[in-house]
Amino acid sequence: MTPQPSAADLAKLEEELDPEMQFRKVPHGTALIVGGLLLALSAFHYYTAGFGLLRETTHRGIHLAFVLGLIFLVFSGRKSDAQTMHASTWLRPGGVPLYDWICAVAVAVASLYVPWIFEDLVFRVGNPSPLDVVMGTITIVLMIEATRRSIGWGLPLIALFAMVYALYGNWFPGIFLHPGSTWANLVNHLYLTSQGVYGVALGVVATYVFHFVLFGVLATRVGLGRLFLGVAAAVAGRFAGGPAKISIFGSALFGMISGSSVANTVTVGSLTIPMMIRLGYQRHFAAAIESTAATGGQITPPIMGAAAFLMVEFLNLPYATIVVAAIIPAFMHFFGVLMQVHFEAKRTGMRGLTDAEIPKLREVFARDWPTLAPLFALILILFTGYTPYLAAFWGITGCMLVGLAQYRAASALVFALAIGLAAPTEFLRVPGVNAGFTLACFAVMAHGVLIRSTEGRRRLNDMIDAFILGAKYAIGVGAAAATVGIIVGVVTLTGVGFKISWIVTSLADQWANGILGFLPFLPFDIKSATLFFTLCLTGIVCILLGCGVPTTANYIIMVTVAAPALGMLGVQPLVAHFFVFYYGVLADVTPPVAIAAYAGASMAGADPFRTGNTAFRLALGKVLVPFVFVFSPSMLIMASGFTWTELIGSTASCIMSITFLSAAFAGWFLAPLAMWERLVIALAALPMILATPGSVLAGFVIAAPVLVRQFLARRAALAPT
Repeated sequence: MTPQPSAADLAKLEEELDPEMQFRKVPHGTALIVGGLLLALSAFHYYTAGFGLLRETTHRGIHLAFVLGLIFLVFSGRKSDAQTMHASTWLRPGGVPLYDWICAVAVAVASLYVPWIFEDLVFRVGNPSPLDVVMGTITIVLMIEATRRSIGWGLPLIALFAMVYALYGNWFPGIFLHPGSTWANLVNHLYLTSQGVYGVALGVVATYVFHFVLFGVLATRVGLGRLFLGVAAAVAGRFAGGPAKISIFGSALFGMISGSSVANTVTVGSLTIPMMIRLGYQRHFAAAIESTAATGGQITPPIMGAAAFLMVEFLNLPYATIVVAAIIPAFMHFFGVLMQVHFEAKRTGMRGLTDAEIPKLREVFARDWPTLAPLFALILILFTGYTPYLAAFWGITGCMLVGLAQYRAASALVFALAIGLAAPTEFLRVPGVNAGFTLACFAVMAHGVLIRSTEGRRRLNDMIDAFILGAKYAIGVGAAAATVGIIVGVVTLTGVGFKISWIVTSLADQWANGILGFLPFLPFDIKSATLFFTLCLTGIVCILLGCGVPTTANYIIMVTVAAPALGMLGVQPLVAHFFVFYYGVLADVTPPVAIAAYAGASMAGADPFRTGNTAFRLALGKVLVPFVFVFSPSMLIMASGFTWTELIGSTASCIMSITFLSAAFAGWFLAPLAMWERLVIALAALPMILATPGSVLAGFVIAAPVLVRQFLARRAALAPT
């Protein structure tokens, strides 16, 4: 088994590969200032999660001030300048240009202005003062620039176009015509109300996402990721194409604690990509397998990507409901990748790992089982009815306990037992007791840390580095969430979302009538056909938008404009949001901006664009999954009208559909598939999205000639010569 790289190696590798982690090089003194600010940001969120959030606008304002101010200090205005360390001069204090220091201070002050005037805000909304407009202009302009620096041009360009549309709507033709707006009125809506920059997206990142990202980083640092990878290797390594299947199982397990596609790709891929290449996989294919599987971390419970927490706010549902609803779709994601990898391994004759290359499951658990205690605490508290950020608080506390304590096993048992006894009661809700319990935990840690020892200092430094790394993850996401607030604000100001929904449903209705008029024997009625084409259009737009926009921004934009269209056709809100959420995950493997695929390509030494195309093809194996749970909502478990019969039927239908489609893409089922067989079996997968007995039967009837020929070819291949 390939030795696992150290946490420092992984952090360095991720910083090289992830555009949101490419900080500029600065002298030691500036690095200490930036590190101190990042540590303060993490400490602020950790404290408020356990001891009470601030007033909503104040909390969001402090978060935004930290995030945007830090971006101007740590991201260079030009990517080519990021890796050059400049000497400190009067034009570059601390190696950072003077104008970046000015922008950092200006945007921090402007971000805190709204919380400062909060008491008078009710008198200012709709009638902003000149100072309000100036502060709002500074925030909007510098926020767009900060987003450009941290995640690229895609999202800022969309935000700029949205503002142009809001200002000059009277110039637009047809249905998109609206009276337009003045700059002061637009700033008022985007800056002073909760419909724009300080809206739901920023609130979710500041309240939920940050805490779970921090937990994921700490859990990985204390060894939970190593445990998951060891289990994946022990379980899946011996099968055909072993390292590829380790990659999928490892990404599924690691995705439980990390919603970052790039972090998953780097951590799991550092072990599996070299093994796949040694086994004979082409470099681009090895990188594509890992990056495609790693994107599933965003939809894998219990810690999902930022979009899952946004769903909590948009739908006003408990996070535990979203977690349960995501279980089967997450399984289908990894199953889709697994089937393509399995068929590819069979087609190329890839072997599994030998017993000497596979770790022993007992040894893996004996070394790292204490790291499960924080995850146990988080899940237990989450499903006991507490808030997600309180669950994350205790998960983070557990990680620090396990990471710092000298006797990890004893500390983990005491912590898990204490949480198990306290969670079913009101004990954790009482601030005073909550504080006392936290202090008691830290007292146990202090007993074993022995700060004065070399090992104790190393553990403490690891925890501090993890807090800083967690804040690094939040910077790009926070800026993107605030910028998406501009797009959402324009939609609510102009009403363009409902106009787009009407266009989409009208176009889908025309297509449905045309198809049914030409092919009346299809197993669709007009309503189902209209819904099908609406879903197709929505999925295509999600994929195209993902070419230049991160997954979280993709989800927010599509929910704003597409969810109303699906709602008009009778789709439940939970189902509509999951449809967009599921397709939005493809953004990280959608060229030309497929950051997870490019991260994998860098690790494998492969062509990035070829890797991205292959990763996108591997992700298409489960492209029908969202269609299935739209037509059979019971697949999400928590949707209304749930029945066990529909759940079992739709899940089985989805598995068969994924299997057929994956075989068509890979060119192998039980034996090699001819081109006509690939076309027929792909066509057979389509009716199964309806998940009715008739549609499943129709799929098998279409696939029957291929299945018979495959069975005969398989029997002939196994017959003795």
